[in-house]
Formats: sequence, structure tokens, C-alpha cells
Amino acid sequence: MDFQLPEELSLLKDNVRKFVDAELIPIERDVCDGHKIKPEMRTMLEEKAQALGLWLFDVPVEHGGQGLGLLAKAVVWTELARTIALPTRAASIFGPLVSPILFHLNDQQKEHYLYPVIRGEKVSCFVQTEPDAGGDPGAMRTTAVRHGDEYVINGTKRFITNADASDFAQVFAATDREKGSRGGISAFLVDMDTPGIKLLRQQETMMDDRPWEIAFDDVRVPAENLIGEEGEGFKHAQNWISEGRVRHGARGIGVIERCLELGASYAKQRVTFGQPLADRQAVQWMLVDMYTELHQLRLMVHQAAWKADQGGDIRYESYMCKYFGDTKSFEAADRCMQIHGGLGLTTDLPIEKMWRDQRSFIITEGPTEILKMALARQVLREYG
Repeated sequence: MDFQLPEELSLLKDNVRKFVDAELIPIERDVCDGHKIKPEMRTMLEEKAQALGLWLFDVPVEHGGQGLGLLAKAVVWTELARTIALPTRAASIFGPLVSPILFHLNDQQKEHYLYPVIRGEKVSCFVQTEPDAGGDPGAMRTTAVRHGDEYVINGTKRFITNADASDFAQVFAATDREKGSRGGISAFLVDMDTPGIKLLRQQETMMDDRPWEIAFDDVRVPAENLIGEEGEGFKHAQNWISEGRVRHGARGIGVIERCLELGASYAKQRVTFGQPLADRQAVQWMLVDMYTELHQLRLMVHQAAWKADQGGDIRYESYMCKYFGDTKSFEAADRCMQIHGGLGLTTDLPIEKMWRDQRSFIITEGPTEILKMALARQVLREYG
């Protein structure tokens, strides 16, 4: 077994780390205005990102991107997570955000939706979560009923990031509610200016994200806008979902590393009762726990990403990456905050932002309890 990154990925890691240290961390509190990157900052950072050679790093080569494998992408995500400069959700300085589901479109759909996104001419959003169907998407109540050459969509969606800035949406709706997530959910390309779509309200959250609640009232969508076949909604999303969960783990690596950097440095500087915090066993053990969990998480994420690059099924590995990565990175931010005391509560340091973001990830995009429930079924099959 070789646990070292290949030479080209070690070089990639070093280059992105230098970029983060030199270009992002020094200005990390100045890049955004709320949950959006300031226009002048975006222009400046995108130019630097292109010079770094990572423009469209997560887009396949056949569509004009870098076509990095999952392990390479995990390396990039890890290094970027060491800074709070960029919005945590739905923002990139490495090219337009392209949902991997769009790569599964047919040729006609790609011309109208995928390629304009890659060129920066259109923006899309992902529309799945509902008031009563978040972690259990099979319970969604939004329906899509076929009428001739159209589908009519009715329902309400919640927590939709970037809905106000999107030209079209990837909308998931039930075409057969009895089948639920096992063949009863379909995906559609829906232009946001279609009659019947209404942005109800933008929600304030503990993070910088400002998602929307959307209503669909007799929204008529051409049948040709169905992605794949009826009932294949989750099939097309599966690889993207697994990759997204590995991304959670990779982000956790970066957060824990930054917390170790901040925590260890401050522990050496801060003196209480005549001794630096670094001499206190209570603080030492916090740092050791973070260090150990960092090692565990890095091995877990790199193995899962490597297996995916070899064509393997990483469903269960991705579950572990997400739940372990999200919980342990939150705990690292919490320990780092404790080490810094009152200073850790201020916006002078990135700790409070990491603390809020990592706590939110334990809930969003797959709650820990649901992932562990799915893993339990696998454990009982494998060992029972």
C-alpha cells in the first residue's frame, strides 16, 4: 500500500496551499459582502485562479474543463477549506458552478443548459428539499403530472440556494408517489421565468447562506425537459451525491488543519497563571484529539476518492466521510474556540465562522443520523 499522494497531486496541493496562504487568508474577511463575493474581488481572484491553472478544474475535459479526478478535487477542496474567504455554498472563483447532473443531459439539453452555464451565460440552482421532505426525499409532495407534451409541476420547495440569481433550476418532483425514491422521483430542467414559479421568501440562517422558499403553481414544463427517463431522478444524482459527501470530508480536513494551526500557535503565545497554554495538559489533549482525527479523516477521504477514481462504488465510504468529517471538524472548531477563549468568539479570527458553517453541515445535505442509519443496515448485512 502507498499512502502518499502521487507526485503531481503533491505539487497541486502545494500550489493551492501557497495560493490560499498568499492570496486568500490575508483578505478573508474582506472578500464577501454578506453571502456574496464582492464583484471587484471576484474579478481579481478569478484572474489569479486562472493563472494558477485551475479554471474549471471540476468540469470534464470533453466539456472544456480540467477534468480532475476525485482525489485531485479532494486535494483542492481541502486546501480551500483552510480559509473563510469564499462563501461556503454556491460560489467559486475557479469558473462557473456546474452541477454534475448537467453532464447527463442529452445533446439538445446540453446546448440550451449545460454549455451556457460553462460559458458563464446562465446560472442554475438545485431544487429538491421541501418543508416535509429534507433528509427523506422519497416523501416529497411536489408532483409532476404528464399532460400530453408537458408536465405540470405543483408544490413547495425550501432551502434553495441561489434561486434568486438562477436562470433555470434542476427540479426534482414525484411522478409516482407510491414508488417514492425507488423509481418515483424524476428530474426536470425548469426555466425560472416560467409562469407559476414564485419566490416566496428568503430565509435568514446562522450561516452566511440565504436560501429561498419557492412555490410551483401549475408550472408547465415541456416533456423534452425531463432529464433521462421518468423515475430516474435519483439515479442521475447518485454519483454527484456521493462525490458531494466526499467533498464534505475533504472540507473537514482543511478546517481541522486551520484550527490546529490557530490553536497550537495561540497556545504557545497565551500565558495564564505564569505558564503558556501549551504547557496545560487540558489544552494539549485538545490539540492531540484534533491531530489524531485529522489523520483518520485524511486517510478516509483519500481512500474513498482513490476508489472512486478506479471506478469503484463508494456509497458507504462517502457516508462515513461526511458524517465523520462534519462532526470532527465541528468539534475541532469548538476546541479551537475554547482554546482562544473570548477572542475565539470575535470576528477578528475565522474560528466563529468555521464553527457556524461546520455545525450546519451536520444537518444539511444528509443529516448524520440518516447516514448512520444507512450504514447500520450495511453493517448488519455484512457482519450479521
